[in-house]
Amino acid sequence: MTQKIAVAIIHGAGTPDENFAEALIERVKKEFAVKLSIPNAEDELEFQPIFWSAIFESEQKKMWEQLQESAQLDFPYLRRFVLEFLADAVAYQPTLLGDQNYHHVHSLVASSLQHLRKRAGSLAPLCIISHSLGTVVASNYFFDLQFRREQIGDKTRQCMGETPMEQCETLTLFYTMGSPLALWSLRYLDFGSPIHVPSPLISDHYPNVEGEWVNFYDKDDILAYPLKGVNEAYQSAVTDDVAVNAGGCITSWNPLSHGQYEKDDVVVGRITDGLVQIWKAINMAG
Repeated sequence: MTQKIAVAIIHGAGTPDENFAEALIERVKKEFAVKLSIPNAEDELEFQPIFWSAIFESEQKKMWEQLQESAQLDFPYLRRFVLEFLADAVAYQPTLLGDQNYHHVHSLVASSLQHLRKRAGSLAPLCIISHSLGTVVASNYFFDLQFRREQIGDKTRQCMGETPMEQCETLTLFYTMGSPLALWSLRYLDFGSPIHVPSPLISDHYPNVEGEWVNFYDKDDILAYPLKGVNEAYQSAVTDDVAVNAGGCITSWNPLSHGQYEKDDVVVGRITDGLVQIWKAINMAG
């Protein structure tokens, strides 16, 4: 019997459709099956979309409607995107007050990973595919698990099991798309410390697994930045910064490329290569 890989997909800023991950899942499954070339290869992956911005959706909609009523603003579509990005970013930040949105988001991540664990198994290697502000959510969530467990909120702890996967011990692959993590590093002296990918404990479960952190960015995407140049710690932690040209003729040359990474062949190809490599390392070793 083979060991499946658990794949969690974390969306970016704004409130996407609830089925935001379906197209990416289908592309990854199809390419993974071609590259692995075994019967029913797509069944070796278990996916879990994490729809975290639903927590802020009603308040954002209310704010937008009130602002629209108070003034006729120019560039409504671009302004709506900026408002949603900034509103999500501000609402997500931890505060000194109790019952923080930061912990609401992380408890949703924890419960989603628990659902994923039930289907993939307690020892399933964990792959995180994240976009935009979702890369910050993922980084913070795993940073708390790896370095500052005292910061984990009670609600998050209640949603988190003690299994290796849920405790971040099997974090193996981390893919960040259109990430503003470089900007978030300004919060810390010397630009802070990144998470470890793979988890330092992965060798306890899979000695042959190496893992990777690949950061995809488009030079036309004003919210996305390479990460290896942030500081020496990021230089060591991030496997590759990969420049891509996301989007089509209308979106690839401007900031609209920010929402096009999941459609890019280079992005999907690198992700599926990583998944195939990990599957072979845990199921075909020796």
